[in-house]
Amino acid sequence: MNAPALYARYALASIRAQLAYPVSFAMLTLGAFLATIIEFVGVWALFRRFGHLGGWQLGEVALFYGLVAMTFAIADAITRGFDIFGDVFVKTGGFDRLLLRPRSPALQLLGYELRMTRIGRFSQGMLVFAIGLGATHIHWSPFAPLELAFAVAGGVALFSGLFVMQATLAFWTVESLEVANVLTYGGEAAAQYPLNVYASWFRDFLIWGVPLGCVSYLPMLAAMRRPDPLGSPAWIGPLAPLAGFAFLGAALFIWRFGIRRYTSTGS
Repeated sequence: MNAPALYARYALASIRAQLAYPVSFAMLTLGAFLATIIEFVGVWALFRRFGHLGGWQLGEVALFYGLVAMTFAIADAITRGFDIFGDVFVKTGGFDRLLLRPRSPALQLLGYELRMTRIGRFSQGMLVFAIGLGATHIHWSPFAPLELAFAVAGGVALFSGLFVMQATLAFWTVESLEVANVLTYGGEAAAQYPLNVYASWFRDFLIWGVPLGCVSYLPMLAAMRRPDPLGSPAWIGPLAPLAGFAFLGAALFIWRFGIRRYTSTGS
């Protein structure tokens, strides 16, 4: 069985297991939706008080917010195995069993669990994005749907890479470090706003360090046909999500390096 077919088997098994308890599934999904929608209420309160943020209106920021929320929800749903890697696999010695199987450890971790409850978080992102569309009058690029779809794909790759790097740290620290959430969940929060509202050093980090701005800010500007207040050329926006795939490739390279240095903790 090839890798895509095997992953499909993993995903279907995970979905069936979660749907075996429909009430629990529905409540967890609804809880994820309500918990995240409250976050946007905070953003609304901010604009209610100050009117605009760095020249951006609420509807425009809602587009950034919704795009990143949907992107992160997908990445969070498919990378559960990497998210809990340290505590569940390295600390208990369970990773040894994955290494004995004739399949890629990364594929096995990717298929560990497909968290369908993240539909709630994804739905919240779609709702906020729809609110942004209704609240703004933007002359969209003819290729806007393709540009935004490419941005979502690049964002999923980028956030997945962050979870992979978080898991890789566990080869040396045994347990997953909560400080890594600064880049995963903290990165999601930072990418939900236009970059020009941040200090220059932080903007540089979000472009050249962890390229979150390349999968949200720049492609959104291109889709909106809006010039960048920071002065970046217009042609770079549609191509910027490629940085997300490059980041994932680098994360997987470091992951393989970590596997070569792995010494079992036993069980």
